[in-house]
Amino acid sequence: MKYGRIIVDANIAFRCLVAHRGDVRAQLMQQSRVGLFTPRYLFVELFKHKQRIVTASRLPEDEVLEALYTLSSQLRFYNESLIPFPVWTQALRLCGSIDEKDTPYVALTLHLDGCLWTQDEELKRGLRAKGFDRFFEP
Repeated sequence: MKYGRIIVDANIAFRCLVAHRGDVRAQLMQQSRVGLFTPRYLFVELFKHKQRIVTASRLPEDEVLEALYTLSSQLRFYNESLIPFPVWTQALRLCGSIDEKDTPYVALTLHLDGCLWTQDEELKRGLRAKGFDRFFEP
């Protein structure tokens, strides 16, 4: 499958910011030329879990912030208000019983006709059970 637009979820972003997850960072850098997108909501999630990310990375906060800068320069942040309401409804139907916090990522995937990049196996199982199978597998 050829991937044109890859939607990066918070799970992947968190893994990129943790020092010992260089494998995910390397995969992200390889895919950046393809077109990596994420909803602006990712900023909220990263800010909300900043301390957890710093602790897990075992790096000084300034190095984590530098990694965040590098990560954000690889992503195209998409304004969620540009996603039509019917797409949001469809995404909420898909995510509602799994994890509503993933709705912006699934909505963006549907809207851009892309593939979702996540390592959240529970989310993948739940979405596949509902007929959604648009995942990026590096």
